[in-house]
Amino acid sequence: MTNLPLAAPDITDRERELVLQVLSTPMLSGGPMLQRFEGMAAKAAGRRHAIAVSSGTAGLHVIVRALGLGVGNAVITTPYSFIASSNCLLYEGVEPVFVDVEADTFNIDPDQVQKALRSAGPNRGRIKGILAVDIFGHPARWDRLEAIAHEHGLKLIEDSAESLGSSFQGRPCGSFGDAAIFAFYPNKQVTTGEGGVVLTDSEGLAELCRSLRNQGRGPSNEWLEHVRLGYNYRLSELHAALGVAQMERLAELLAKRARVAAWYDDGLGDISYLTPPARQSDVEVRWFVYVVRFKNPLHRPVAMEWLQEKGIPTRPYFPALHLMPFYREQFGFKPGDFPVTEAVASSTLALPYHNNMTHEQVQYVCDQLRALTEALP
Repeated sequence: MTNLPLAAPDITDRERELVLQVLSTPMLSGGPMLQRFEGMAAKAAGRRHAIAVSSGTAGLHVIVRALGLGVGNAVITTPYSFIASSNCLLYEGVEPVFVDVEADTFNIDPDQVQKALRSAGPNRGRIKGILAVDIFGHPARWDRLEAIAHEHGLKLIEDSAESLGSSFQGRPCGSFGDAAIFAFYPNKQVTTGEGGVVLTDSEGLAELCRSLRNQGRGPSNEWLEHVRLGYNYRLSELHAALGVAQMERLAELLAKRARVAAWYDDGLGDISYLTPPARQSDVEVRWFVYVVRFKNPLHRPVAMEWLQEKGIPTRPYFPALHLMPFYREQFGFKPGDFPVTEAVASSTLALPYHNNMTHEQVQYVCDQLRALTEALP
């Protein structure tokens, strides 16, 4: 079996129809498709407001800016994530305070958050918020994080870039904290090609984010009237049209992903050297990627080479952020600072996963992993 992609978008004639519909009009930016897409995103998250932006990273940046976080402040966050979740803090001069993650879900550990706050000493006043990530689509422990944020008077940001369709204790991801984001890169549950959306229930925060995404224009949106420093983080009508078609198909897209994940769960269950993705009892997960963990991290490079020879692409997801060269140089992080994160980062691997994988393809991946058992050191 060859040409098995790691990920692939799920595009149909409906997406092409709506994009062509936009191309038949003179309005390629800031039109009705954008408003329609924002309404659908807000509904999916159970939020009052959605502000579409050019990427999930842009969404996180405008949230940090809109919440007034800046130089001299610090925010507690996770070192096991895509780099945007901590870079968005650096854009505004905010220091990321990393704390370790849970060994099963790979999400930020609320016990470590509480410990960091109680041991901060004279630096406690600098810590103004918590930014947690729903890693790979698995919701963080939002009940505890909300309680901690309330106890300490902190802003709370949900990076739900990977968790559209997931839920925690019956609440949809994207609905937690002062604000959240979805992201729509081609390997996400829903894609706009490139794009993201800010989600919030605050009228004031939504208004500010709309201004920040559009060069700092005022609430009247008067042409060339700029009332604050802003950015060109707009999402075009073409991207929004693609998003509308995808959101119309949301139930179908999520069901396809759940089917592929279930095939993997069944196919990998008897492979002793692997641990499939964890699910807590009070969550519903719609995976962004399907990531397994090796019980012995030395087995991962062997498996990657073995699978590559069989035409199966894989990727190590994710490296530890605090050990990225820039973070080590900037903040002095070193190996051993966050042992759970480092153990997870050295042993996790993303397998091919997308909506239109066939049972035969999933079974082929599982069979090759099973065949590897005899070849492992």
